[in-house]
Amino acid sequence: MSDAELTVEVAGPVATVVMHNPARRNAMTAAMWRQLPELLDRLEPDPDVRALVLTGAGDAFCAGADLGDLAELLDAGDASIAVAAEERLARFAKPTVAAIRGACVGGGAQLAVACDLRIAADDARFGVPPARLGLVYPAPTTRRLVRLVGPSAAKLLLFTAELIDAERALRIGLVDELLPADRLAVRVDELTATIAQRSPLSIAAAKEIIDERAEPARIAWWHRKVTTTGEAREGVAAMTERRQPRFAWRPPTEH
Repeated sequence: MSDAELTVEVAGPVATVVMHNPARRNAMTAAMWRQLPELLDRLEPDPDVRALVLTGAGDAFCAGADLGDLAELLDAGDASIAVAAEERLARFAKPTVAAIRGACVGGGAQLAVACDLRIAADDARFGVPPARLGLVYPAPTTRRLVRLVGPSAAKLLLFTAELIDAERALRIGLVDELLPADRLAVRVDELTATIAQRSPLSIAAAKEIIDERAEPARIAWWHRKVTTTGEAREGVAAMTERRQPRFAWRPPTEH
């Protein structure tokens, strides 16, 4: 393994992408930003993958963008490789969960916010530091943060560039659940196992609608799929027969 890279492990229906850059608390290098969309392109069409976990190696999630590559990111602005990676993660067709320990700052927060769910350990620390560095946070990232925590909390994070602890992150809605550090992996496993048992059709439709990516015609298409795919018939039959459903539909893989 090189000192800075992303690794992937697929265990059953769950793919786990790990950010690994130990010398810099898993900060994302240019190579890692470029690698993430490629990994997601490979994992998304895999019919066996029902959920994706993004996490960091060791005791940190991600301390941001590696400052050694900062000039490249600044020159590109909202067209940077970091924004491209974030947008690809947000468009991933299957549920995504950020499992967060330690530092989740800057580019790390950018990636966590692009996930569908954020489960954090009580040692997690969050920050959005552009104002400390004289930078402009990408517009797509800023809007996504506002949708998650609201304008006032987003302004506080952006204006002060201060770190907040996990308890405060939970209160403002930046994270969905908070666990002791030694329970984080167990809870993420439980959560993704539950998601993997549910209807992929229901989840994919919900994700598009919640993220406001489904036009009326697309919503109508989803409703037709309920009947034509047999997902609803299987769900009702499983409930009647008191067994786990065997949902066969898999989401389309356009991106």
